[in-house]
Amino acid sequence: VRSYSVLSLACSGENPSQRELADFLSLDPSQIVSLVDQLEKRGAVTREADPRDRRSKVIAATAAGRRLYRAAAAVVRESEAQSLRRLNEAERDTLRSLLRRVAFDSAD
Repeated sequence: VRSYSVLSLACSGENPSQRELADFLSLDPSQIVSLVDQLEKRGAVTREADPRDRRSKVIAATAAGRRLYRAAAAVVRESEAQSLRRLNEAERDTLRSLLRRVAFDSAD
């Protein structure tokens, strides 16, 4: 899940720095380093100089990383559809909204 999240953000076009990834995913920077290392070894991402701060690196998806992300996202969508098959679309939307609140508003 963490690797998928890092790859998803790398594929977003936002060119997140490792620090931004750590902040967004609420992970320790050392965990991000390990996750990026693993994805880099797979050829899915690269570390590039951050044009905003030369001391920092941004994480960019490679073509192979974008293909991997598309394949993984399809599996996620299929798994979600299977898991939520008994809910109608309004119920699915409500559940997603509540889960976002739990995941992202919990710092309050």
